[in-house]
Amino acid sequence: MSETRPAPLQHHFRDLEQQKEAATLGMWVFIAQEIMFFGGLFGAYAVYRAMHYNAFADGSLHLDWKVGAANTLVLLASSLTMALGVHAAQLGKRKAVVWWLLATIALGSVFLGVKVFEYREKFAHHLVPGPGFHYEPRAEENLTADPNLARNAQTFFTLYFGMTGLHAFHMIVGIPILLWMAARAWRGHFGPDYHSPVEIAGLYWHFVDIIWIFLFPLLYLVGHH
Repeated sequence: MSETRPAPLQHHFRDLEQQKEAATLGMWVFIAQEIMFFGGLFGAYAVYRAMHYNAFADGSLHLDWKVGAANTLVLLASSLTMALGVHAAQLGKRKAVVWWLLATIALGSVFLGVKVFEYREKFAHHLVPGPGFHYEPRAEENLTADPNLARNAQTFFTLYFGMTGLHAFHMIVGIPILLWMAARAWRGHFGPDYHSPVEIAGLYWHFVDIIWIFLFPLLYLVGHH
């Protein structure tokens, strides 16, 4: 007679603990390569900011730091609801898992909605890099100090759209994953013995939140210190 195996256990694992360790390791490896990916962008930002600090500081003045700060609070709140969702899954509270995950999805959607508003404003003011880019300095001392201010400010906005756009893409990917987790939780797939998918989804979400914690001061606060 074959040994009875728990339903969530895949055939190539000895037990649920081994399966959880393998899945968690896989997510950490994924996060490590994502850190290297974002690290290249952060490195490029550091180099160009050092080379063209005045242009970066002036470009930052075109971003509304209050909107960025509010969005940061929204994202931090989503990390809290995600953590509460994981905790509820560990305790086997099915409905609580669903509601906390839906709250996380709602907060993430608010964050993306604010980014759409910000992007639309940049398009309206012709601050999107390309042939239609048109730049007006914000700091009076930069009006004549740097003849290449507009060109270097375009570099700032190239990095702004590249870094925030990539971050937003990760959130767009994360929301359907959380929605799938919420659907599985509603069907009772998770409990005290098996909740690793929710934990691993939480790791991904927290990583995305941490990336924004670095992006906010680097992009929004350069010209405000």
